[in-house]
Amino acid sequence: MTPDLVAVVGPTATGKSDLGLEIALALDGEVVNSDAMQLYRGLDIGTAKLSPAERRGVPHHQLDVLDVDESASVAAYQREARAVIERLRAAGRTPVLVGGSGLYVQAVIDELEFPGTDPDLRAGLQDELDRLGPAALHRRLAEVDPAAAAEVLPSNGRRIVRALEVIALTGRPFRATLPTTGPPRYGAVLLGVDRGVDELDERVARRVDRMLDDGLVEETRRLLPAGLARGRTASRALGYRQVLDAFDRAGTEPGPDERERVRAETVQATRRFVRRQRAWFRRDRRIHWIDGAADDPAADALSVLARRLVS
Repeated sequence: MTPDLVAVVGPTATGKSDLGLEIALALDGEVVNSDAMQLYRGLDIGTAKLSPAERRGVPHHQLDVLDVDESASVAAYQREARAVIERLRAAGRTPVLVGGSGLYVQAVIDELEFPGTDPDLRAGLQDELDRLGPAALHRRLAEVDPAAAAEVLPSNGRRIVRALEVIALTGRPFRATLPTTGPPRYGAVLLGVDRGVDELDERVARRVDRMLDDGLVEETRRLLPAGLARGRTASRALGYRQVLDAFDRAGTEPGPDERERVRAETVQATRRFVRRQRAWFRRDRRIHWIDGAADDPAADALSVLARRLVS
């Protein structure tokens, strides 16, 4: 007996990809990606995407499905990921949802509705964002929906614009369209992977060093003709954003000083992101937490799954 869906979630650099792969191998399953930036073709080094060889024959879904100049859509992801999961379940395979993009995970396992969009309204709000900055629009959001403003970072212009658009279109608070948690869809078992703060900070630094050694700057340069710099979503990916900024400052051949600045800024931004991810997932009481630094995290995870199936 196996679960209908396993979700492996948690902060960046905790070991989710490896653990998800081990669970899929143990349960005769397949991996469904829930990392927003791994949706993009070509964003390989900077997203720590497992190579085909590293996947060890386990099929991975929702990888490399977007071009870098396309905008990622949670609504589209929800539709496609759920369709994959339902196909796998019908075929007797165990879907293993793996990733650290909290809203994407919730789009699969929780009831999350997506109001439509109005291109003219969105364009007007985007123009205001470009002219006035996110802080001004966040103040407006606080006036019309204080609860939503408390949830959305004042620096997250894209999310502020979406909140204001939804409020204008529906006449309801933005929070009314956010996911409601309850029993997870498909009876999913949620496994969270985490590590101590100091250890994870060090792992982030080593990961950024490895990405730069493996050719992050060169990969970013190769993606410029494909439209990476103009992509609203992909251009914000950690590491790539910092390299693009270096290109703006120094051209496409940044010297040692610029590379060191890219490293420092990427490490700092990733550590901040890790803390936001941890705060997001720790609010979800359905998650069973696994120590990524344990001797055998996969054995611990499989033990949790076994207990859940007999409880």
